[in-house]
Amino acid sequence: QVQLVESGGGLVQAGGSLRLSCAASGRTFSITGMGWFRQAPGKERDFVGAIRWSSGTTYAADSVKGRFTISREKAKNTVYLQMNSLKPEDTAVYYCAASYGTWRYSTPGDYGYWGQGTQVTVSS
Repeated sequence: QVQLVESGGGLVQAGGSLRLSCAASGRTFSITGMGWFRQAPGKERDFVGAIRWSSGTTYAADSVKGRFTISREKAKNTVYLQMNSLKPEDTAVYYCAASYGTWRYSTPGDYGYWGQGTQVTVSS
């Protein structure tokens, strides 16, 4: 079992920044990748970005490239999502997720564990 706890969400004005954190505990040694997804009201859960746990290789959705950065701190089993130049359309609940084994980084079904989500609201 793996537990994921997100933090760092909140209300920010357009153009501002936030950093989300996701701390993993439990069977962390088997993680192959971790991802961030977001879900706005009435919409599907969308891929934001991901990081391969062993190498640190990162992936990002086109909508956030150049604005969002994913990183990880292996010693703390923590992954971060640095969000800059935020836009109102970034408003959503953000979830982190962990995957074990075969991993398609943008596919929600390939993640076996999910955090509780943290609200990010960007005002115009």
